[in-house]
Amino acid sequence: MLLSIDIERINLAINYDLPADADSYLHRVGRAGRFGTKGLAISFVSTDQDQEVLKAIEKRFEVALPEFPKEGIDASTYMAS
Repeated sequence: MLLSIDIERINLAINYDLPADADSYLHRVGRAGRFGTKGLAISFVSTDQDQEVLKAIEKRFEVALPEFPKEGIDASTYMAS
């Protein structure tokens, strides 16, 4: 059984392994940007099964999850000032 904790000011969630379903994904990435702060979630997609889970997440929550840009990101977009 996996236990979760609530910690204020968590700005980044990294999924090295995607969960098996969309609701578990939401539970994981929901840790970033809680309590009114900004957040960023990064997920590694390395298998065909991961691709299927990613598609299911996008469909379930009606969102597009873009690839991480080659040029990186502006951290201030996601981190509290």
